[in-house]
Amino acid sequence: MASEKVETIVAGNYLEMEREGGGAGGGGGEAGGAAPSGRSKLAVSSLFWHGGSVYDAWFSCASNQVAQVLLTLPYSFSQLGMASGVTFQVLYGLMGSWTAYLISVLYVEYRSRKERDKVDFRNHVIQWFEVLDGLLGRHWRNAGLFFNCTFLLFGSVIQLIACASNIYYINDRLDKRTWTYIFGACCATTVFVPSFHNYRIWSFLGLLMTTYTAWYLTVAALLHGKVEGVTHTGPSKMVLYFTGATNILYTFGGHAVTVEIMHAMWKPQKFKLIYLVATVYVLTLTLPSASAMYWAFGDMLLDHSNAFSLLPRTGFRDAAVVLMLVHQFITFGFACTPLYFVWEKAIGVHEASVLRRALARLPVVLPIWFLAVIFPFFGPINSTVGSFLVSFTVYIIPALAHMATFLPAQARENAVERPPRALGGWAGTYAANSFVVMWVLVVGFGFGGWASTVNFVRQINTFGLFTKCYQCPPRH
Repeated sequence: MASEKVETIVAGNYLEMEREGGGAGGGGGEAGGAAPSGRSKLAVSSLFWHGGSVYDAWFSCASNQVAQVLLTLPYSFSQLGMASGVTFQVLYGLMGSWTAYLISVLYVEYRSRKERDKVDFRNHVIQWFEVLDGLLGRHWRNAGLFFNCTFLLFGSVIQLIACASNIYYINDRLDKRTWTYIFGACCATTVFVPSFHNYRIWSFLGLLMTTYTAWYLTVAALLHGKVEGVTHTGPSKMVLYFTGATNILYTFGGHAVTVEIMHAMWKPQKFKLIYLVATVYVLTLTLPSASAMYWAFGDMLLDHSNAFSLLPRTGFRDAAVVLMLVHQFITFGFACTPLYFVWEKAIGVHEASVLRRALARLPVVLPIWFLAVIFPFFGPINSTVGSFLVSFTVYIIPALAHMATFLPAQARENAVERPPRALGGWAGTYAANSFVVMWVLVVGFGFGGWASTVNFVRQINTFGLFTKCYQCPPRH
């Protein structure tokens, strides 16, 4: 009876919030799980701006997951070889989908417990570290806060580096460092986007942009054909092998913002399989494009971490570059918005007006800007972030947190979301979680951390910090 009572309360609360609608108002939430009120919102505004449906969440997950890493996956294939490249994409896609599911279960568990105590989240955005705090205490909260914020910080840095790297292939009159300054200023405008509710049209457009780019890479590589004397020696060195593997680990680690995306949904309990479906779609983009580029250019990719650099300049390539630039701006907002929320809560403006919150957010952009100028290593930085941050944020901590939360028999008995019977119930879930923790700890963090560090130090020794133009072709 206890579990029935929990489910009734949760379902009732979500439906109540959907009916009440625009209680989100101008506060920090605009996300508290409430649907927009037709009386106070124009229809056009709701259509393009205020999203909270299952489809909005799917577009957000798929759009945020692929981003600029699409351009580095051919580079990873040259390090891993074709067979390992495909295998790791499928493996980490499934593992990422599993831990995203775990995060969604923990979110619903935390929220249901709080709402039974009459806590109202319509003006407050729940974040991952708050879920850990509510379920497991402050030590888990601190670990989640550190890894999540650091990952999102460097995720934002990577988007700025990618912007500068891409635009250079259209306009090389300015070096990449100068372009980083310019795009840092452009991306700072994301402070005006209140919450994940307001990324509806951007998520939709972002996925269209990466879809075009992925199929451009595929078709362009096939039409180009194999370069003369092409070789495919990967995998050739352990350092390169595990560097490539951790870049793919990073690829499917986009659910550092899963809790915020769920909280923007009108019915968060429907999130369960959204990330898996998004991953399946993303694989239809990443596998053909990376395979075709590696088939055509082989070992040349080892020195070209940006796939655009090997393709001839055409109108189609320029269109792909421009679309990726816009998408990287969107992804910068996705990565930065949770950081904005944390900062707002720290300084006490999370429930203030939109303008006041936007102004308060500006200091968050400055360290991102600075780090992008220091470490402009497009490609290798993905692997480093993947091994040291994504491994814990996205894989290890969610799996351990799920096991710790439901370790007591009473917690399992009263769980709002029970494990699927097809996966073996609680025993199967604990087995899957243990596999994820051990695999990522050894392969992702252990070998991956070693390889990524060696490769990253090599980039610093070769190009130096604050380099003006990383991997730019020599001028004639």
